[in-house]
Amino acid sequence: MTAQEETTVRARPEPIKAVPVRHPGRWVTIAVLAVLAAMFVHVLLTNKAFQWSFMVNHMFRPPIIEGLLKGTVAITVSAMLIGVTLGVVVAIMRLSPNPILRTVSWLYTWFFRAVPRLVLLAVFGNIGILWSRIEFGVPFDTRIGRLFGIDDLQLRFFGFTARDVLAGFTAGLIGLALSEAAYMAEIVRAGIQSVDPGQAEAAGALGMTRSQTLRRVVLPQAMRMIIPPTGNETIAMLKDTSLLLYVPVSMELFFQLDAVGKRTFQIFPMYVAACLWYLFLTSILLVGQHFLERHFGKGYGNTTQRARVRLRTLAAEQGGGGGGGR
Repeated sequence: MTAQEETTVRARPEPIKAVPVRHPGRWVTIAVLAVLAAMFVHVLLTNKAFQWSFMVNHMFRPPIIEGLLKGTVAITVSAMLIGVTLGVVVAIMRLSPNPILRTVSWLYTWFFRAVPRLVLLAVFGNIGILWSRIEFGVPFDTRIGRLFGIDDLQLRFFGFTARDVLAGFTAGLIGLALSEAAYMAEIVRAGIQSVDPGQAEAAGALGMTRSQTLRRVVLPQAMRMIIPPTGNETIAMLKDTSLLLYVPVSMELFFQLDAVGKRTFQIFPMYVAACLWYLFLTSILLVGQHFLERHFGKGYGNTTQRARVRLRTLAAEQGGGGGGGR
């Protein structure tokens, strides 16, 4: 090999000496957080105000478990079912070309989003003041009877006493469900509007009606945007069931825990027990929300999935190139 050929040969580069970047701020943050966590654990273990044995002994009593299942969980599920169903209807009305439907849906969302839930529950808890008895039938039946000479004409089919029915569990459920429907209407409306209008146009070109397009094309695609805020609303609903204490609803988790604390003069341990119960229930809802988001998010550009596919493609290309050179 001549000298000229030696100069044209590329020399092998020297190995790179990589020096890791120092992050002293991270270690300082970890140390501070570790000290704070140790202080918090020390308070939990040494402060006698927590009364752990008393708390554990009373937070699993049958009345509390019954209030958890028949009150908190039942109202959360029922209010969300009613709220989601009514919210979808109100959202469709809001997007309707009919101005009357748009106005009614806007007034509904305006009112129930403006009034705090605590105030709303207090109003529904005392709504029996407006009507002592609610009856269904032909209105003004007595006046109609007098026109035909009948003094005791009764055209009412059935009725009920408002104070007995629109109170307690029913009043709390109605108040929470109507309030939730206003928020769900805005969530569903935003989800529907996030879908490309071309999807609806294509469905219409195929001969689908507006309801079929909404049910089969738009809503399935909008679920990816609807599920995350709906999960947050479900968690908020679970926590807002504690407001039923002011209706009042006695068959409810926080009501029962508060009653035990006031009866035994150990209020703070029962409040801590309430925090633990709500943490447990919220954690379950978070797990369910994660799986729902993963299910409805399929095919929408998962970064991890794309990275795995890219790695498989590169590995296949490298394998094919190596085989061709043999």
